[in-house]
Amino acid sequence: MSQLLRASSVPSLVGLEEELTCSICLCVFESPVTTPCGHNFCLSCLEMTWGALLRNFSCPQCRSNFDSRPVLKKNTVLCRVVEEFKSSHGGGPSKEAQQAKEWTSTSCKSSSGNSTPAVACDSCLEAAAAKTCLTCMASFCLEHLRPHLESPAFRSHELVLPVKDLQQRKCHAHNKLLEFYCKEHASCICCFCLVTHKMCATIPMQEAKEEKESQLKQRLTELYTLNEKASQSLDQVRVQQKQISETVSRKLDLLKSEFLEMLALIEEEEKEAVNKVLTEEKRVQDKYDFVYKVLGKKKNEIQGERDRIEMALTEDDDITFLKNAAKLRQLPYKDIFIPKIDLDQNLIHTVYQKAFGLKESVKHFLSQRQEKKTEGSIQLKSKPQTQSSQPGKKNAASNASKGDDQPSNSTQDKVVDEVEPVAAAAEHKQRRRPAKRSQSPSQRARSSSRTQSVTLESFLTKSREELLQFTTRFSLDFNTAHKKVILSERNTKISVSETPQNYHHHPQRFTYCSQVVAFQCFKRGIHYWEVELEHNNFCGIGICYGSMARQGAESRLGRNDCSWCIEWFNAKVSAWHNDIEKCLPNTKVKKIGVLLNYEGGFLIFFGISEKVTLLYKFRSQFTEALYPAFWVFSSGTTISLCQLN
Repeated sequence: MSQLLRASSVPSLVGLEEELTCSICLCVFESPVTTPCGHNFCLSCLEMTWGALLRNFSCPQCRSNFDSRPVLKKNTVLCRVVEEFKSSHGGGPSKEAQQAKEWTSTSCKSSSGNSTPAVACDSCLEAAAAKTCLTCMASFCLEHLRPHLESPAFRSHELVLPVKDLQQRKCHAHNKLLEFYCKEHASCICCFCLVTHKMCATIPMQEAKEEKESQLKQRLTELYTLNEKASQSLDQVRVQQKQISETVSRKLDLLKSEFLEMLALIEEEEKEAVNKVLTEEKRVQDKYDFVYKVLGKKKNEIQGERDRIEMALTEDDDITFLKNAAKLRQLPYKDIFIPKIDLDQNLIHTVYQKAFGLKESVKHFLSQRQEKKTEGSIQLKSKPQTQSSQPGKKNAASNASKGDDQPSNSTQDKVVDEVEPVAAAAEHKQRRRPAKRSQSPSQRARSSSRTQSVTLESFLTKSREELLQFTTRFSLDFNTAHKKVILSERNTKISVSETPQNYHHHPQRFTYCSQVVAFQCFKRGIHYWEVELEHNNFCGIGICYGSMARQGAESRLGRNDCSWCIEWFNAKVSAWHNDIEKCLPNTKVKKIGVLLNYEGGFLIFFGISEKVTLLYKFRSQFTEALYPAFWVFSSGTTISLCQLN
């Protein structure tokens, strides 16, 4: 029966769809309520409409005002009718009604969240806009949007969510919607602007947005990748920096250990040399002690015999005197003799030569490293034959350029390469030296004097071309220069300054006189060099031992037994040795030649002009290595080493 009634009532409900539609959401009622004015609405729609209001409540349909918010009660009869209608039609509201309900709920939510609407209706300027029509270029609230939803004339209009900056979507020139994008001008244009941009590449706005979004996303991906690489690079730099610090720390430890080992070796060598000298001293001292005891014993015997003779002479009785005299020593006493006891000069000389060879090897090694550092690799490339003919130096250079992966091997190999030839040469020379017959001191002195005389006379008659055969080149030692001495032209020119230079402290530096010595030394052979003087008012030229004092008045050239020189003191020319002056005739030559014969034991000074003139000659038995030495006092005086071929 109920089915028949329901079937008979279906046609009557078909015409009630409009009456059962909420005027707010345009959908069939859901939980319908009735206002005091008699109109029906969905409870949710009416709640959202009045949700933002505190007073001036009105009916959304007839605009009737209420003093206070009405109490809404559910209309049960209308609910049953709506349920019957929904069951008879078997579906929900239409698509347009559903969209209207969504727009309404969106507009209500936006208005409920803010007392001031985000986008106001362009018609009433009060209510919040529910939609924006891109065709009308205006925003409408729910009430004024009704024609766009109900009238067929507005169905072609494009409705979107409320647009706040609607005026920015218009073309300022044609007041039309910006629908296209010009790639060449990178600007948005309207349909009328296409005429002026007909030669440009234009695409629709949405397509341009998608394309630009794709580009930006790709760029963002690249930036993320680059940022990640940058972070990894920063971490890598810190790791490498830490590794470098650790490597340097390890290399410093190795370097310190190498130098400590070298110092230990040198100290051991020093102890050995000192022990040899001290042992030799003890041997000689023991001999002297023995001689002293023998002489003391002999002295006591002589004193006792003298006392007995004096006692015998005091005896008056002749018989007793003769008896006592017969008991005295009849043999005469020998004269007092002190045997010659001296140090083993060969041993002392060998120890000194060994220490000196070690010092010269280290100095040569360090100077070679410094020269290579300043000259660079150009000199090595320009002389390939020299490198090939000297494998020892080539290996040393390659070891020096390898870095500090094996610092101990390169340093030790270089020192061994420098020390071994000196020791081998000395040993070979000692081995090949023929045995000499022993000679008396007077014979050796006469033979040496005769050899020196012949050699000296032969050099006095030589021409300058013959002297140049013994040319020796050297440079000046910066570490020995007085603080007022200035070295220039690669340490071959000497001058003096009134202002002290900022030189670092060195034990070999002169502190009393403005002097400097050469870096190289001579301990054998014949050597010749020339110097050129300029304004030679106060200057000196000579040679000295490396052991010459560097402080005090005795450190001046010629004022000790360790140096020989000639000097210009204003207009006076003198030769000095062991603080003894020999005045020389004045000369105006500006170039001085110096000849040294170490084994011959003489030093000659020549005046070089159109002809060679003898200035002075020294004779001496040299016992140590000799260094060319120079003294400059006047500020205008300079001494230059001549680069002879």
